[in-house]
Amino acid sequence: MLTSWIYLILAIVFEVSGTTCMKLSEGFTKIIPSILIFVFYGFCFSFLTLSLKRLEISVAYSVWSGLGTTLIASIGMIWFRESISFIKFLSIVLIIIGVIGLNSGE
Repeated sequence: MLTSWIYLILAIVFEVSGTTCMKLSEGFTKIIPSILIFVFYGFCFSFLTLSLKRLEISVAYSVWSGLGTTLIASIGMIWFRESISFIKFLSIVLIIIGVIGLNSGE
């Protein structure tokens, strides 16, 4: 079971890396980030698939998408200097609460 959670964490790391490379590729005009999008997403979906051997899909997908969204929003605001507002912050908090709720509702 621990291995499945490690796979899920790796899937999240690779998904966030791939999405960050989407921004860095500037619409596929930069070659290295453009290639890395596909490499990172390949690893992401491979590890996500491996995590589903033991984790319920509702749990794995909610954690993967919720934490991925939270991390990407944070990276956007910190690294890419996107606007930060109370509504954005509240929305991130609600995503985290939703993931916790889905995982504790078993």
